[in-house]
Amino acid sequence: MSRLFCFGLGYCAAELSRRLQKQQWEIAGTTSRPDKIPALKAQGFEPYLFDGSSAPADISGALKSATHVLLSIPPNAEGDPAFLHFGNAIAASPSIKWIGYFSTVGVYGDAHGDWVDEKTATKPGTERGLRRLKAEAAWTELANSSGQSLVIYRLPGIYGPGRSAIDQLKAGTARRVFKPGQFTNRVHVADIATAVEASIDLAPGTHIFNVTDDLPAPPQDVIEYGAELLGVPCPPATDPSDEALSPAARSFYIENKKVSNARMKAELGVELAYPTYVEGLKAIAALAP
Repeated sequence: MSRLFCFGLGYCAAELSRRLQKQQWEIAGTTSRPDKIPALKAQGFEPYLFDGSSAPADISGALKSATHVLLSIPPNAEGDPAFLHFGNAIAASPSIKWIGYFSTVGVYGDAHGDWVDEKTATKPGTERGLRRLKAEAAWTELANSSGQSLVIYRLPGIYGPGRSAIDQLKAGTARRVFKPGQFTNRVHVADIATAVEASIDLAPGTHIFNVTDDLPAPPQDVIEYGAELLGVPCPPATDPSDEALSPAARSFYIENKKVSNARMKAELGVELAYPTYVEGLKAIAALAP
């Protein structure tokens, strides 16, 4: 029996887990919020509380029967909480053969609008990117010493039902951020799940893939297209200094690059369901009441 344990059973991990459930996988994972426990149980998942400050014994017990581990908790100033508290247990496990790590394309830093791929030198220019790169290195060292398979997924902006320009426009929270020459990268949550499925049994060693769609695009184009689909007025143009943007949102405009997904397609054979934001937003708009 295949059993996936997710550190951070959130938006992306749950999308993957629902697919694997249909293939008779058992799914367990963590949340830091007690109020989410009932909803996770209702989906047939086995939830555990983990706030990153200690190593609960019940999680250690659950890891003893896991065959695969997915890591999607953001690292903090001290490092990756899952690595700090459970790295040794994962490395020593005789049942865990595969580790998946959700990283960020932010590890590449600023490319001044040029293309980057997995061979591009990493030079993060943000604290978020630097923390992810350190976490990648920690998990790589662990996998090398334990002989497990590690797959690092470098992700751009993630969108999907409930988390998209369509949802922001409907809620009145969308911002049409304009910065001359700026490109941003994105991927639909369903295509992340597809990439993980395609790589969940890779051989031991470290594998790195950019999981992104085919079309890096100016951010204002995405909002404009969403407004066109909904038939609503487009928000006025603003810039990355807009105080209505969260610090995390503003950080996306510090760096400018176009991220290649060629390795993902060539080595994993992934066919994207949503190769650009056009297909993705159309599908989400069709779901909207």
